[in-house]
Amino acid sequence: MCQLLGMNCNVPTDIMFSFEGFRRRGGLTDHHADGWGIAFFEGDGCRMFLDYLPSASSPIADLVRAYPIKSTNVIAHIRKATQGQISLANTHPFRRELWGRYWIFVHNGNLPERPDLAGSRFLPVGSTDSEHAFCWILSELSQRFDSCPPLLVLKQALAELAKPLMAVGTFNFLLSDGRALFAHCSTDLHYLVRKAPFTLAHLNDTDVSVDFSQVTTQNDRVAVIATQPLTDNETWTKMQPGELLCFVDGMPG
Repeated sequence: MCQLLGMNCNVPTDIMFSFEGFRRRGGLTDHHADGWGIAFFEGDGCRMFLDYLPSASSPIADLVRAYPIKSTNVIAHIRKATQGQISLANTHPFRRELWGRYWIFVHNGNLPERPDLAGSRFLPVGSTDSEHAFCWILSELSQRFDSCPPLLVLKQALAELAKPLMAVGTFNFLLSDGRALFAHCSTDLHYLVRKAPFTLAHLNDTDVSVDFSQVTTQNDRVAVIATQPLTDNETWTKMQPGELLCFVDGMPG
């Protein structure tokens, strides 16, 4: 299975500490070596980096590591291919436009059955079940709503749409339009919220620590969502199967 990483904050923040541990799972501390990608929302724009090489050894991952982009919503993915060959077209995250906004999606799992996309304006470019499911979700949302609904309404719609997909396979996903970050758990997804008083955090995958009290203000709030916990000295909350959370300003709801 793949690994997911998301960050949602109340102020623009870089994800370099989490990314340092996360990228090592792509071929170094774990076997997810079939490509990787990361997307940063910046205002109405979205900056994306993709590579079909393992994230642990990717020169593009080195570039991202050396370029501390600050964002309030970040989504990243390292791939262990289950459907579709190793290629850029099959590399997450996937991006589409809906209601005049970019939407970014990553998936961890396997869907043996794919929903019908007949007549949809959203069609996959690659051959993965993940991109197909993303296109179906956006197609269904576009039919339900003429414009972007309030977040609580959107959350309820996403929870309803996730049910039939979860019923036929494993469907952990992260989705964002730059205003909020939605996280759906099918099997494995964890999160934590860093806020004052900030403490020292130590990564699981490498001997790196950061004292967040030295690099934050008292008003900062950062939520980190990951398939498996990234640190070994912080309290991570494991989401329940079927649970969908909407993160806004670093808080789940």
